[in-house]
Amino acid sequence: MTCYDRRDVGLLLLRLGTGGVLAAHGAQKLFGWFGGGGIEGTGQFMESVGYAPGRQSALAAGLAEAGGGTLLALGLATPAAGAAATGAMAGAAALHMPNGFFAAEGGYEYAASLGLAAAGLAVSGPGRLSLDHTFGHVFDRGWMVPVALGVTAAVTAVVVGARNQRVRREREGEQEALFEE
Repeated sequence: MTCYDRRDVGLLLLRLGTGGVLAAHGAQKLFGWFGGGGIEGTGQFMESVGYAPGRQSALAAGLAEAGGGTLLALGLATPAAGAAATGAMAGAAALHMPNGFFAAEGGYEYAASLGLAAAGLAVSGPGRLSLDHTFGHVFDRGWMVPVALGVTAAVTAVVVGARNQRVRREREGEQEALFEE
């Protein structure tokens, strides 16, 4: 008989909490649930803040959050799930970065916390109270952690970098001339 320890219970609680919150945020983007904008509304918002094309950005963020969050909660494919959620939260944190750290001021605190929790779960693994453990960790191998996080980091850097360039170009286009002719 297997005895679960504090670590297994702690990881279960962390997975359920983090995964549940991420899944709910993804459902807002994908389906408009819980007061969300759905794909159309979220797509328009994404476009307005520089993530273009907006509809595809909303779909990618929604899938990363809903899919990654659901898989984290279940403890299934934990490296990929954690990496996907981490990437989505890095994109959200980049959006809120100009507002400072604290969420009360519109800062990146909340997105960073969710992203770090997801990354921590990807690295630590899901614990024994998980589907990964039940299935013999076929979707949770040690080599998968750096691969999943590395690929996600590269893709996120490209996406956030492109967004930052778009925003910078728009701002520069709105600047007044330094010298009048």
